[in-house]
Amino acid sequence: MPLYQFSDPEIWQGWTFTEKYPDGREIQAYFQYVDKKFDISRDVLFNSRVVSAHWDDSTDRWNLTTEDGEVFRGQFLSLCTGIGSKYYIPEFKGLSTFKGEMYHTARWPETHDYKGKRVGVIGTGATGVQVIQEIAPVVAHLTVFQRTPNMTLPMRQRKLDPDEEDKLKKELYAVSFGRRHQTFTGLHFDINPKLMFDATPEERTLFFEEHWEKGGFHFWMGSYADLLLNPKANDEAYGFWRKKVRERIPDPELQEKLAPIQPPHPFGVRRPSLEQSYYEVYSQPNVQLVDVNKTAIEEITPKGLKTSDGVEHELDVLILATGFDMVTGGITSIDIRGQDGISIKEKWADGVKSYLGVASATYPNMFWIYGPQSPSSFSNGPSTIELTSDWIIQCIKHMKENNISSIVPTEEAQHAYSELVDQLGAAALWSEAKTSWYMGKNIKGKKAQMLQFSGGIPAWFIILISSVSLLPPPFPRPFPAGRVSLVRGPVLDYMPNYDYEAPLDKFFVIVDCIEE
Repeated sequence: MPLYQFSDPEIWQGWTFTEKYPDGREIQAYFQYVDKKFDISRDVLFNSRVVSAHWDDSTDRWNLTTEDGEVFRGQFLSLCTGIGSKYYIPEFKGLSTFKGEMYHTARWPETHDYKGKRVGVIGTGATGVQVIQEIAPVVAHLTVFQRTPNMTLPMRQRKLDPDEEDKLKKELYAVSFGRRHQTFTGLHFDINPKLMFDATPEERTLFFEEHWEKGGFHFWMGSYADLLLNPKANDEAYGFWRKKVRERIPDPELQEKLAPIQPPHPFGVRRPSLEQSYYEVYSQPNVQLVDVNKTAIEEITPKGLKTSDGVEHELDVLILATGFDMVTGGITSIDIRGQDGISIKEKWADGVKSYLGVASATYPNMFWIYGPQSPSSFSNGPSTIELTSDWIIQCIKHMKENNISSIVPTEEAQHAYSELVDQLGAAALWSEAKTSWYMGKNIKGKKAQMLQFSGGIPAWFIILISSVSLLPPPFPRPFPAGRVSLVRGPVLDYMPNYDYEAPLDKFFVIVDCIEE
C-alpha cells in the first residue's frame, strides 16, 4: 500500500492506487477525488499569489494582500507553502539569450515532444533523475551536466493488485497508518537499532542485500542506527551502494563519474532519489555525461551551452533541474511582518528560528505545516502534515473555547527549541555535504544550517504534544513521558518531571480576546 496518502478511512476506503509509486497524473486524480469528497475547492481562491501578510496588534488580525490587489483579513494565518514551492535558477551567464525551448522542472509544460531533439539537462537531483531516464530513449541526443553524482536507490516500481489492496484495506491499512506515527520517517519500517559493526560481516552483507532488494528508502532510513553518525559505518554502506551501481555501468570512466571510489559526501546526507533505469541510460550512444567540476558551465549561448574547455554543446531544449530554495523559500517569498514590523525574510537571513517547527516568535497566530524545523523532508509527507494539522486545529479550538485572541511563542522557548534542532543536526554527518539543501547550502548567500528537525517523528511528536496541554485524549500518545533514546544513547533528554499538562503560558504569550 502506498503510504503517501491521507489516513482518513473515508478517503482510502474509496480509492485504490494502481502503482506502488503513482505517477503525476494519478496523484492529480487522487487530489481531485479528495476535493470532491470534501468540497475543498469552494474555499480555495485559485491562480492567486499572496505577496504580503502583516499583523495588526491593535485588532489581533492578519491583513493579507494578493498580487492582483485583493485584501483579506483573518485571525489566523496558516502557511501551507510546502518545502519545495520556490524553484531556483542559478545566475548563468547568457541564460536569456538561448533561442531554443527552456524549462525548469518545476514549470514542466503540460504538452511536450522531445522526440528527435537535442536536449541538455543541468542537474541530477530528484527531478533531474526522473527526466533523464524518461526522455533518454526518445531524444536524438541528451547531454547531462552533473555537479554531484546522485546516490540513487532502486525504486522497485510495480503494479498493485486491486483485490490484494482490498484485502489489505480490511486487515492492515488502519494498522499501517497508525504505525506511521511511531517510526523515524513516518513510513511503515524503521531504523535498525543495532550499530553497524555490532553485526558480523556476513550479517551486514545479508542485511544490505535484503534492504536493497526491498527498494525505496529501506537501504537509507531502514539501515543500522549509526549510518549517519559514524563515518566508518557510512563508508561501509557506501561501499555496498557503489558495488551495486557499478555492476550496471560497463564503462570505467562512467563508473567513476556516477559512483566514484571516493564518495563526494557521506551516503544519505543528501536526499537519495529513487530510480528505475537511470544508470543504464548513460550507456546509450546518444547520451553524454559532462562533469562540470572538470569542465564548468561557462555560459548559455543562443545555440546551447558552452563549457570551460571551449566546447559549445548545441541544444534544441535546455532543461533546468537546478532545484529549489528548499524548506524556507515558500515562506520568505511572502512579505510577512509580525509585531515588530520586521519581515520574516530579514529575520531568517541569519538563520531560521522557530518554536516546535510550527510557529515563530513575534508572529502571533501564525502556524506552518511541513516547514522549517519540523521533520518535513526527513519524513513521509502526510505523516508529518497530519500530526501538525491536528495540533493546529486543537490549538485554535482551545483558543476559541478559552476566549484567547492571540498566542505567540516566547523568545526563550523559540531559542531553546532552535538550539535543539541545531544540536541534532551537528550530531550527525549532514554538514559534510558541500551543496546539500538539507543544510541550505544549495542557495548562494543562504545561511548554512540544519533546516529540519532530524531527530525523527516520535521524538518531535513528544515535544509537540508535551509543550502545551492542547491535545486531550483520544489524541494519540504512543510514547511514554521522560527520556527519548535515539540511535546511540539519549540524544534528547527531557525533564525528569515530564509534564503533559504544562500551562499554555509557559511557552506562549497569551492575549485575551479583543472586542470587535
